[in-house]
Order: sequence, then C-alpha cells, then structure tokens
Amino acid sequence: MPLTFAAPSSDSLPLHLVEPDALARLTERLDTAQRAWISASGFKARPGEVLMVPGHDGTHALALVGHGSEQERARVRFALGKARASLPDAVFHLVSDLAGDALDEALLGWLLAGYRFDRYRKMQPPGARLIAPEGADAARLEAIAAGEALTRDLINTPASDMGPDELEAAARKLAVAHGASVETITGDALLAEGLPMIHAVGRASTRAPRLIDLAWGRRGPNLTLVGKGVCFDTGGLDLKPGSSMLLMKKDMGGAATVLGLAKMIMALDLPVRLRVLIPAVENSVSGNAMRPGDILTSRKGLTVEVNNTDAEGRLVLADALALADEGKPDMIVSMATLTGAARVAVGPDLAPFYATRSEDAAQLRAAGRRVADPVWEMPFWAPYEELIEPKIADLDNAPSGGMAGSITAALFLRRFVTDTPRYVHFDIYGWQPKDAPARPKGGVGQGARALLAALPELLAL
Repeated sequence: MPLTFAAPSSDSLPLHLVEPDALARLTERLDTAQRAWISASGFKARPGEVLMVPGHDGTHALALVGHGSEQERARVRFALGKARASLPDAVFHLVSDLAGDALDEALLGWLLAGYRFDRYRKMQPPGARLIAPEGADAARLEAIAAGEALTRDLINTPASDMGPDELEAAARKLAVAHGASVETITGDALLAEGLPMIHAVGRASTRAPRLIDLAWGRRGPNLTLVGKGVCFDTGGLDLKPGSSMLLMKKDMGGAATVLGLAKMIMALDLPVRLRVLIPAVENSVSGNAMRPGDILTSRKGLTVEVNNTDAEGRLVLADALALADEGKPDMIVSMATLTGAARVAVGPDLAPFYATRSEDAAQLRAAGRRVADPVWEMPFWAPYEELIEPKIADLDNAPSGGMAGSITAALFLRRFVTDTPRYVHFDIYGWQPKDAPARPKGGVGQGARALLAALPELLAL
C-alpha cells in the first residue's frame, strides 16, 4: 500500500504536536470549555498520547498529540507515528514548531505507521491522514518510506514465496521501475564465472544459487552495495535447531535492505553510479551440501576452511565483495544479518557497523542520530586477525572460542576488499521483535536511512 501524505483539504483538522512544558501555553489560546475538557482528561503530552478536543457543536475540533519531554523522546522514536492508530478517520494538518530533522522524523514516523504487510490477509489501512506541512520535503519522505516498505515486504515474505528466483524478480521489478539494468549469474555458471563460494553454499538447494547484479546511474561517484541474500538458512549440515530456524526467512535481510536503499537512491535521482550485488542462495541440506572441514577457494584466491556450515553468509558475501572490489568503486557497503554476536552486543534496535575510515564512521554516526536510524560503530580490531587464520587454509569461516563473533566476521569480510580503501560493513538484525511506534513486529530496515542521509558528505554529492 502506498505510504503517502493526504492532498490539501479545507476540511482538515489541526493536529497539535505538544511537548509537556508547552501544553499550558497552548490551552491558553483555547476557549473555556476546551480548557476544561483538556484539564479533565488528564492529558500529559506523553509521547504519542492522543486527545481529541470537541468544538461547540460536539464534533472534533482539533487533536492534541504528545511529543514528550526530551528525556521521554530519548526512549521513544516516532511519537507522531505512535499516535496515528489512535486518531479518528479524518484529514489533519500539523501545527508544530518542529523544523529540520525533528520535523522529518515526525513525518516519516507518520508515514511508516501506515505500513501493513497484507500479502496473506486483508488489513485495514489507518483512517487518519495527514497533509504535509509547508517546508517539508514530502516527495523525499515518501521515497524513503517506500524504500523501507520494500525492505519490510521482502523480509516478511516467507521463504516459500521468497527464494533466489523471487529475490531476483524483485530486483528486476525495481530495475524496470527506475531504468536500471540487471544481470544474473545462476547455478553452475557461478563456477565458470569465478564465484565458487556462492555456488558451494547454494548448491544443495533445488532452487539455484545466483549472483544478482543491478546497475543504475551515469554520473557521480561509484557506490557499490552488497547484500546478503540467504533466502533461508537451515544451517546446512551443521543443522540449526528448529527454534533457531523460525526467523530464518529474514536471513536475506541484508539483500532486502540494500534493495530498499537502492529504491530510495533511484527515486531521489541522486548523482551516483550505483551498483547492487546480491548473492542469493538457500543454505539447504542434501547429498551434495558442503561439509564441515571442506576447504573452498574463493574468487579472491584465498582459501577458506569451513568449520561451520552455518557460517555461510560470510562465504557468499566474500565472493560478492571480491567482485565489487575489482571495480574499484569510491565506496563499498555490505549489509547482512550476519552474526548472533551482534545481537548479544547491542540488541535488536542498534545496527552495528564497521568502517575502514574514521571520517566515514563519524559521518554515519551523526547521520543516524539525525534521522532516528540508530547505528553503532564497532572496530576492525587487528589483534583478532589471528583468530580467523586456521593454519590449514588462509581463513577460517567460524573461529572457535565464541568471543568477538561480529568482529571476526567483519575482519573476514575485509580480507576480500583490498583495492577499495573505503569499506563499510553493517551487521544488522533486520527484525522488529515486538510492536513499536511505526515499526510493527516483523521485518525492518536498519542502517539504510543513516547511510542515505550521510551520502552527501561521504561521497561529496
């Protein structure tokens, strides 16, 4: 469903976004009956709290939505989005002193609160609609919301309907919509084209593995996005327990996120030459599945000992990163639902990332704060390099010891980016474990909006 603002209307109701210390000043401008109504309601302007205020005829005259105190807002993103479900079926116009990034956050939260994953059951869209206020870049916010919706839809779709074929189809549909091109390398052709680890991970499935290569744009710096597209992960011969498979439809969350980000970039017509690489596979079990102890030779020429077939994401990413690196773009960014260690470290809300340049990391941190897309820098910690060197091969895909798992995975990936000085890796979760304002339980994008906001500084656009 489209996540858009309402058309201007003369019948729209004012929606006041109110902080607690401004509530008294607002009520002073209202009539006696309305002040009494607000006082009797106990409205405190907490984040997302809603109060409809009647007029003299008893119909709705205006809405109050709490924005919360600064301390409360630190704990609740998207207060206006939280309020949307509690507002009546009507068109509103925003009355607020918010401007800049704070206004954008409020409006984006409103749009994202309209998201529904309705592929498998009918769902009612919210009745409350909002007119974009003057000064807001409505088209940009709608483009960002549409990109996020694409990411969520792809992650939420079960693996029965979202295998490598369907992920390729989604990339092709996106390309057609924005004048991009897509090429794929599929099945045994991966071996002939020098992508052996993508083939090794995906060969056990009846759904052929592939490398999806989307290209768009003819001006500006070169940006290559690489997204992990493991459409379902059984763990391979190192089989996951059933409880750990329940969310494995989301193991293509990196691919979904880079496609959502690509949609934003293309819709906004940013001056970049964009390339998106997605190794799309299923990590399945069959007689020809890769085995623990196997040694694979990567596109880069590095050999990798497979000490756990459930650490497959870094294998497919490695070949895709090596291919990306050969193009020597201005920047490579990889996104992947890669390690449980990242979740242990920072939980589901924060998206940890690694950057080879401190300046890039600082810009991403700042951008994440501006656009309410929280990210957290982690280190490419060189002393841990020996942990990924098994002595029998160049690299170990699953170091023993159980410590620093996200860092060692990032160090593993960095070995395949040798000719591109600027590399950023995101170890995302891609899943909202419970309902939150503008983020229903299910698939969710992480890091994409922060990266989009940072691109002007990162690439001097």
